[in-house]
Amino acid sequence: MALPKHASTLERVWHYTYLVICAAIFLFLIAPILVVMPLSFNAEPYFTFTEKMLKLDPTGYSTRWYDMLLTFGMLEPDAPRGLSWWADAWSNAAWISAAKNSIIIGFFSTILATGLGTVAALGLSRPEMPARRVIMAILISPMIVPIIITATGLFFFYSSIGIQNWGIPYLGVVLAHATLGIPFVIITVTATLVGFDHSLTRAAANMGADPITTFRRVQMPLILPGVISGALFAFVTSFDEVVVVLFVGGLDEQTIPRQMWNGIREQISPAILSVATILVLISIALLTTVELLRRRSEKLRGVSPG
Repeated sequence: MALPKHASTLERVWHYTYLVICAAIFLFLIAPILVVMPLSFNAEPYFTFTEKMLKLDPTGYSTRWYDMLLTFGMLEPDAPRGLSWWADAWSNAAWISAAKNSIIIGFFSTILATGLGTVAALGLSRPEMPARRVIMAILISPMIVPIIITATGLFFFYSSIGIQNWGIPYLGVVLAHATLGIPFVIITVTATLVGFDHSLTRAAANMGADPITTFRRVQMPLILPGVISGALFAFVTSFDEVVVVLFVGGLDEQTIPRQMWNGIREQISPAILSVATILVLISIALLTTVELLRRRSEKLRGVSPG
């Protein structure tokens, strides 16, 4: 908010002090990102800024670690980069396989979390719903309970039912990540439903629409931005999660965070910084999408942006 012209000297001093404090907090929060990004272009296999990097010498920077994301684990990484080379990378490169696993798990867990979370949010938005607060607290508990406790509980539960013997790939991880993503969907969809005019659904029912048609033609278009926002949060939760994967994931279910964890334990390589940079860019793109959807939701509901 701009400082008014009639502000006193004390108000001006506090205004600029407040801006400096906000800038310092913002810098503190993004400092790890500001460090990781340039280090991912380090030409040397170090996690520190070299003398050439500090002097902005072009020879101190390289994309070798991004290239390693494609070649690590390949059968013939030095072969000419033709169609067969890319086929080898797609089939054997460790980081590409981890990315494929993360996308597959994230996609199905997001679909499951979005469907269940949206249905739950619709039910919790009804004023006649009994024990709404208790049910809400239970449903969002995976967001509050420490992840190590959730992972341990899922591990013993899956072991007792023998889910690894069901023959369905990624099933345990998908269900676990859906459990972690449902609270985000419930919260975002519930926030979208605040101020929702339920007289619209009653009007649709009076005109002969069945519940499914009412939801598809009346409710869904209005809450769609919140549903998509919740789905994006659920996907990011699944894409970045590592603790549950370590507990319930199989040996062949290496996701990107798990691959990064293994790289830190077994062979420290700046390639991890390259992956971190890519994940940061993906997160920024998803958060930008969420913000655009939030503004669209406000326009649909007739709410002026704050």
